[in-house]
Amino acid sequence: MSRNDLTDDETDSAGISRRDFVRGLGAASLLGATGLSFADDGMDGLEAVDDPIGSYPYRDWEDLYRDEWDWDSVARSTHSVNCTGSCSWNVYVKDGQVWREEQAGDYPTFDESLPDPNPRGCQKGACYTDYVNADQRVLHPLRRTGERGEGQWERISWDEALTEIADHVIDEVQAGRYDAISGFTPIPAMSPVSFASGSRLVNLLGGVSHSFYDWYSDLPPGQPITWGTQTDNAESADWHNSDYIIAWGSNINVTRIPDAKYFLDAGYEGAKRVGIFTDYSQTAIHTDEWLSPHGGSDTALALGMAQTIVDEGLHDEEHLKEQTDMPLLVREDTGKFLRASEVGLAEDADDPDKVFVMVDADGNLRRAPGSLGERDGQKDYSLSIELDFDPQLSVERSVDTDEGSVAVRSVWENLTDELSQYTPDVVHEETGVGTNTYQRVAREFAEADAAKIIHGKGVNDWYHNDLGNRAIQLLVTLTGNLGDPGTGLDHYVGQEKIWSFHGWKVLSFPTGNVRGVPTTLWTYFHAGILDNTDPDTAEKIRESIDKGWMPVYPEERENGSRPDPSTMFVWRGNYFNQAKGNVALEEQLWPKLDLVVDINFRMDSTAMYSDIVLPAASHYEKYDLSETDMHTYVHPFTPAVEPLGEAKTDWEIFRLLAEKIQERAQERGVEPIEDRKFDRTIDLTTIYDDYVRDWETGEEEGLVEDKAAAEFILEHSEETNPEGSDEQITFDDIDEQPQRFLEAGDHWSSDIKDGEAYVPWQDYVHDKNPWPTFTGRQQYYIDHDWYLELGEELPTHKEGPENTGGDYPLSYNTPHGRWSIHSTWRDDPKMLRLQRGEPVVYINPEDAEERGIEDGDTVEVYNDLGAVEVQAKIYPSSEPGTVRHFFSWEKFQYPDRDNFNTLVPMYMKPTQLVQYPEDTGEHLHFFPNYWGPTGVNSDVRVDVRPTGGDTE
Repeated sequence: MSRNDLTDDETDSAGISRRDFVRGLGAASLLGATGLSFADDGMDGLEAVDDPIGSYPYRDWEDLYRDEWDWDSVARSTHSVNCTGSCSWNVYVKDGQVWREEQAGDYPTFDESLPDPNPRGCQKGACYTDYVNADQRVLHPLRRTGERGEGQWERISWDEALTEIADHVIDEVQAGRYDAISGFTPIPAMSPVSFASGSRLVNLLGGVSHSFYDWYSDLPPGQPITWGTQTDNAESADWHNSDYIIAWGSNINVTRIPDAKYFLDAGYEGAKRVGIFTDYSQTAIHTDEWLSPHGGSDTALALGMAQTIVDEGLHDEEHLKEQTDMPLLVREDTGKFLRASEVGLAEDADDPDKVFVMVDADGNLRRAPGSLGERDGQKDYSLSIELDFDPQLSVERSVDTDEGSVAVRSVWENLTDELSQYTPDVVHEETGVGTNTYQRVAREFAEADAAKIIHGKGVNDWYHNDLGNRAIQLLVTLTGNLGDPGTGLDHYVGQEKIWSFHGWKVLSFPTGNVRGVPTTLWTYFHAGILDNTDPDTAEKIRESIDKGWMPVYPEERENGSRPDPSTMFVWRGNYFNQAKGNVALEEQLWPKLDLVVDINFRMDSTAMYSDIVLPAASHYEKYDLSETDMHTYVHPFTPAVEPLGEAKTDWEIFRLLAEKIQERAQERGVEPIEDRKFDRTIDLTTIYDDYVRDWETGEEEGLVEDKAAAEFILEHSEETNPEGSDEQITFDDIDEQPQRFLEAGDHWSSDIKDGEAYVPWQDYVHDKNPWPTFTGRQQYYIDHDWYLELGEELPTHKEGPENTGGDYPLSYNTPHGRWSIHSTWRDDPKMLRLQRGEPVVYINPEDAEERGIEDGDTVEVYNDLGAVEVQAKIYPSSEPGTVRHFFSWEKFQYPDRDNFNTLVPMYMKPTQLVQYPEDTGEHLHFFPNYWGPTGVNSDVRVDVRPTGGDTE
């Protein structure tokens, strides 16, 4: 008889019944936890338990449980990761060691009609304790002894490390190569003091600060194009106010775990939830309806839905007339907007060439109020876009200009022509979505009282991400779903937007002069990819650089030469692991860098490829702040324990480096030098004094400590210390309990209101202030020459680049995963146990069967760029023809030290390199993490084969 044939009361050969065996599992688990195995004790050590609350063996587990609820102190902290969560946790300490963490659960409620904001957290945060004493903790300063990436190190003292770095930096600055010094760190909101620590020093050195939001392909370029603002979102509590929610490429249940409750609860309140995902994702299974467009076809689907809304007259005409560029006239001969200066309507404007024209109900030409030519800069609220006449949407006529008669059409006429191409047959062919399905969803969305789209990275990964963004945005604009509770398009990918903006900015960039660079372009340029791209793209990249639309550093010298970058500081991020085209990065860019310094609490891929690694404090060992646009609270990091080993906080590390630079500069007698670009002097002999000085108050050594830097941010930000108010949020306040921001600064588009969830766009929709665009309105027509040349003046569907990576049959995607936040926790034992413990690709059963692949097989994913060896997981929820490789696995977790990005080339879309208008860029201009070329992860082709297959 087999064990499976035993009844509960029957025993096996060891004399233990099945029920008794289960009773013994608690003991077996405890033995494993205490270092013994079940086999060590043997089955003979188990005894049947008749009274589970009486006296019996193996009760040590009770002491273990009791110890979990015994501690010496509790500290408030959180996790400095780019997840948008910003969750407040209590950290429990016993005998000087972090014992466990627990969700704090004390966010104050601001609206009783919404679900309780508590608690916030996820399974990753619940095991951050693992990292505090992990084997991969960096405990001492390390210097590379082997080749980069080999993992050969020697331990050195802090003084050795700081002196070596300081002397190198001094040499670079004195040689005039200060703009060859780069600092890369992502997302200030997740820990603004730590962000500012290195940024402050790099700024004082005259170095270069890198963008990040675009580099990760998280940035949605369609938002600044259309709205002149980057990712202003409702806080997630507002989801509960919606009657209709579309989750479009945002896998909420995986990537927004602390906020998923609002999405689920909205359904309980009667909201319809629609999921638009290529796969039957973890969020799709919780929606009322799931649409599965082909990968990269989101634009066609959105435009097909827009055509339905327009064709059936479901659009909000009043909203379109006042709030958008739809009534504006466009010349048919040039494709440019008709300027008021051409028809004698704007003689009194500051710049008549930037004032636009509408037609009123009587057929008279009228200048559109609030155009850029009448405003003092991009964001000027002194004018109003409110109309005192009724403009026509549909205009097609001729007008007399100073050049003669010109045929014009309104943007609306151009848009309806564009939309007319998206017939049901075309949309179905492009997307695979049923005609009745997408038209019904469009109709329901338009007719809902409050409809919202939650937008995610799934759209941004594609080459034509800007067109996808603009098309999806068009749906909320057509239906007037902006500026009211429960409406809007909320794009959440990373904690991109920081609330306490001014305090963070002046702490990070005290000189006020910033050499910012778009990281995608910088990497593209210095990794030699420009010489291997298609001629048209290469020409536009060079034109953008030559015209100063997009900066590249080091900048070109007067003699036409351009130095290579020489120095790279990386902290709070994993630049090397996230690099698209990482083969070019490793072979072309990295050899140009004479010194790579990584400040890190763990040994990650960037650390492995660095020259010096400095041990940083963990998240439970420092003071800092935590913020996110997912909610309107601020809460702190506080040190639960002292930094392990010789680790120091980011702020202390860069402060000590500034001190060493000043010391060595004085010893070497270096002279101050004039900055080539900015009206300032770079003086290394006072750089420590400048670093610790409070530049706002002039207090010397006012910013020596991390906590003082955190208090500086709170004191100098409108959100936490409003001008003219008696209220102020202090660090002690947020240590006691998370605090809701008191106001929203001018980088937000609405106010924070008592008793209401934050909802953007009210400054424009309700207060009638001009949108910060060229036209002063939501702008769907872009009359820049490149957009006209490429046929992208309006949202339109385009196929992506062909055969990127080679002519292979499968599409390759690298989405966010459940078990890590970027690469953090990718190496955590608990998280690895919840998955397969090694890099995995997800493949549809049909594709796997065709290739002779079974679940768990080791396979090779390959294209013309390279190959990676991973485990195959059969994924019936995936569409055929797609391979998913959830990103962020570290390079050292692959047998050959390649990674998920080995198969992804680096390529850029030229439309994201423009300045608009060209002379001022007061609508589209390079600003880190606002506008710039995005890294692109999709539009890549691969194939998969069992390992050992023929490479031909």
